[in-house]
Amino acid sequence: MPSRVTTGRRRTLGALLAAAAVAMCLPAAGTATAAVRADVAAPVCHVREGVQHTDIKGHTYTKDLYCENAVADVFATPEVYGTVIAKLKTSPSWFVCWQSGDLHQGGNRIWYYTQGDEVLNWPLWKGWGYVPAFRVETEPDPFPGLPACMPG
Repeated sequence: MPSRVTTGRRRTLGALLAAAAVAMCLPAAGTATAAVRADVAAPVCHVREGVQHTDIKGHTYTKDLYCENAVADVFATPEVYGTVIAKLKTSPSWFVCWQSGDLHQGGNRIWYYTQGDEVLNWPLWKGWGYVPAFRVETEPDPFPGLPACMPG
């Protein structure tokens, strides 16, 4: 009759062989499967054509940036201490253009123009305003393909 030590070694050896067999069936790191998993976790950020957004000034935008973002204040102007007119609560969100403004916490001067989800002030503006770029998952800023905002 085999001793307990011999039986324990056989079980350990059997477990190691089973683990090795399973590992040989798994894809190696860096394969297409690993790349797919990385893509799923990557932030959503792309320019969309053929959309339509009309702001309170009557400007119609047919292109937007659809991107993941943090909850953010929407400012009436691209200024750090400007009036907060709305709150951006959903992600991803859309942004119709960019404008240069005050230097913000993200270390640049790019602000994205959008319509907030919740109007806080100036209800006639319907939540339209600017979000500092550091609240939007863009790289680089301004995001390529998104136009600068029209003056006025």
